Amino acid sequence: MNINLPQQVIEIIKKLEDAGFEAYIVGGAVRDLLMGRVLYDWDLTTNATPEKILEIFGDEAFYDNKFGKVGIKNEDERPYEITTFRSEFGYSDSRRPDKIQWGKTLDEDLKRRDFTINALALRLVKSAHGESHNNTDVEIIDLFGGQKDLEGKLIRAVGDPFERFSEDALRMMRAVRIASELDFKIEEKTLFAINENAALIHKISRERVRDELLKTLASAHPYEGIQIFRNSGLLAEVLPELDKTFGIDQKSPGRHHIYDVGTHCIMALKFCPSTDPIVRFATLIHDAGKAQTYKKLENGTITFYNHELVSARIAKNIADRLRFSNEQKDKFWRLVRFHQFTVNENQTDSAIRRFIRNVTPQFLTDMIDLRVGDRLGGGASETSWRLEEFKIRLTEVQKQPFSIRDLKVDGNDVMKVLGIKPGPKVGEILEKIFSDVEEKKTENEKGKLLLLIEEYKN
Repeated sequence: MNINLPQQVIEIIKKLEDAGFEAYIVGGAVRDLLMGRVLYDWDLTTNATPEKILEIFGDEAFYDNKFGKVGIKNEDERPYEITTFRSEFGYSDSRRPDKIQWGKTLDEDLKRRDFTINALALRLVKSAHGESHNNTDVEIIDLFGGQKDLEGKLIRAVGDPFERFSEDALRMMRAVRIASELDFKIEEKTLFAINENAALIHKISRERVRDELLKTLASAHPYEGIQIFRNSGLLAEVLPELDKTFGIDQKSPGRHHIYDVGTHCIMALKFCPSTDPIVRFATLIHDAGKAQTYKKLENGTITFYNHELVSARIAKNIADRLRFSNEQKDKFWRLVRFHQFTVNENQTDSAIRRFIRNVTPQFLTDMIDLRVGDRLGGGASETSWRLEEFKIRLTEVQKQPFSIRDLKVDGNDVMKVLGIKPGPKVGEILEKIFSDVEEKKTENEKGKLLLLIEEYKN
C-alpha cells in the first residue's frame, strides 16, 4: 500500500538499512496513519543497539535513558524516536521491567506491547528506498489482529491481558484514555482483566495517573471515557468520592433533577461546552459533596445543604492527591466551591461583584461553562434568558471599579488636594470615595473624585 511519510522518516529508515539493520515504524504512529489521524509522534524500532544508532547518526542523535530509546533531532517538530528491539523481564513494581534484554527480532518487540492496535509495524518496501517523494510503498506487519480491531473499534490487550496489566498497571488507564480519544470500546476479556486488577493502579505514581485522567477528560469523547472508567472499576480506585455518588437519589417534590447524583455529574460533563480538562474535571465532581450532605425530609423532599462546601473540600483533596500544580488547584477549587451561584434578575451589582471576586475574572467563562453543563446535565432546557442576562451583567459590572486600586485617584491626589502627609487618614478617605463609587453615588472620573476629596478639608 502507498502512504504519505515525512522525508526525514524515510531517510532514517534508509540509513539504518544501508548499515545492515532492520527498521520499522511502530506503535501509535502506525495506528494513526491507518486511521488518517494527524500524527504528533513518530516511533521507529530496529535491531541496531543504541550505540550503533548513535554511531550511524552522529550529532543528529542523542541518548539519555536505559530503555534503548534514541532521539533523532527534528528542528520543526518533536524528535523522532528509535527504540532497539527488546524483551522485558520481571515487573516487581507493576510499572517498569526489572530487566531489559536487547532483542533480535521484530516479533519479540511487538509481543511486549500493550494493545493490538499499537502492535502494528510498517516496513518500507525495497523499491521505495530510491524515491525522493513522500508517497511511499509500505508493508503492514500485523501479528496480533490489530487491523481487525481497528475496524471493529476495539481496544484489546496483546496476548494475556492479566499479564499485560501486571507488567504495567498504567496500561489500564491508557486503555480508557485511548478508547476515549478514538471513541472505541474495550474488548470484553481486556475489560474484565482491568476490573480484576484495578487495585494495581495504586502502584502507579499519582502524577502518571493524573496525566492519563486529564488526557481522557481532554479527549473528543470525555463522557464516554468516564463511563468506561467507571465500568472498568478504576473510578472506584482513583476517584472514590465520585463513585460513591451513584445511586444517591435527587428526585423529590419541587426539584428539577431527573438523575441520581453520579449520573447527573457525568451528564453535566457531557454537556459542558469547555474543552479545558480542568473545567471538565470540576464539572464532573462539582456535586461530589452531596453523598455526605444527603437528607430526606418527612415530606419526601431531598436536601443537600452546604454540599458545595463539602464538594470544595473534596476538590482540594483530589487536587492534592493527584499532585495538581498550584494554578490548576486554584482553578479547580474555585469552580467547585462557587458553582452554586444565584442567577436572578434582581441581584444587586454588589452581589455580582462578590461573585466575580470569588471566582476571579479569569475564570468567569469557565464557571459559566460549568453552569451550562450543570443545567443541561440535570434535565433543564438548553436556553436560559436569566443566564444570558447574567452574562451581560458580568460584563457591565466589570467596567466598574472593584477595589481602591481601580479608582482614578490615589493617595498622592488625596495628600496634594488636602495638603496632608501620609497616614491613616489618606486610606480612610480613599475607602469612603470607593464606597461612594461602588454605590453609584458618584462616577469614577478623576475630575469628579478630586472635587469629592475637597469636601474632606477641615
